Amino acid sequence: MTVIPTATGTVDSAELGRVLVHEHVFVLGEEYRQNYADWDEDARVDDAVEQLNELKTLGIDTILDPTVLGLGRYLPRIEKIAARTDLRIIVATGIYTYNDLPFQFHYTGPGLLFDRPEPMVEMFVKDLTEGIADTGVRAGFLKCAIEAPGLTPGVERVMRAVGQASAQTGAPITVHTNPHTRSGLVAQRVLAEEGADLSRVVIGHSGDTTDIDYLIELADAGSLLGMDRFGLNVLLPFEDRVNTIVELVRRGYLDKIVIAHDASCHIDWMDPVAKAQAVPQWNYRHISEDVIPALMAGGLTEDDIEAILVRNPRRYFEN
Repeated sequence: MTVIPTATGTVDSAELGRVLVHEHVFVLGEEYRQNYADWDEDARVDDAVEQLNELKTLGIDTILDPTVLGLGRYLPRIEKIAARTDLRIIVATGIYTYNDLPFQFHYTGPGLLFDRPEPMVEMFVKDLTEGIADTGVRAGFLKCAIEAPGLTPGVERVMRAVGQASAQTGAPITVHTNPHTRSGLVAQRVLAEEGADLSRVVIGHSGDTTDIDYLIELADAGSLLGMDRFGLNVLLPFEDRVNTIVELVRRGYLDKIVIAHDASCHIDWMDPVAKAQAVPQWNYRHISEDVIPALMAGGLTEDDIEAILVRNPRRYFEN
């Protein structure tokens, strides 16, 4: 039994229910929004509440929202939304970058102009143990990223800070990775060097590849495989995503699989109309309506689905 913070208070890990491990509520550059976006706050909040309530009716009880610095995390908005839905939202701390750090960290830190212990570790630990800003909402997990550019100095510094914060607090981690560069293996090495428990790490976006050998190597090192971009068929077709999970289960890796869409109520990276045309299944409904039936048609049982949606996410927090 583990107590987990959510946007509306704490919950026992046994009460998480069915969990999607990687869903954003908003991906929204706040600086961009305040200067350039056509934004109706009340309408966007109402729309988010409607979408999350619909997800709850489809049988999902909890989402993990890995929206951190670099993706537009703004807790007061999430609190408003969470208060109007029975779906639980677990928020994250960390920094999302493929290359450089935000300028707030360029000159402050170990060996820099303003030489002091890594400020990111202090920030992340505070978010996990005391709360984010003045909201009182504590983060439930950590987030970092490594993409095609690889382990750049900025990416490495964030990743090591995330690993140290996890080692200090016991908080689990999710890592945005690019499986085509096998960057999940790099993330595992760096996080382990900082004392993180790899069994409490989700290697995000593992579902973007059919390279079973790579996925098994990650799983054998202890981590969970984030098959978490269902609906992004432009990156890998739906059938390949489903068949990869079926094959992993056949090979005995059921306990290493977690799933999600990496969807959002609103993302300002693209025009909403163009997005709907390019990726029409990239929404919160897809797993409940399409993915689960396809997995069961491929041979998974109801108990297998419960392992993926309930038991594996719960163990992520409890180990």
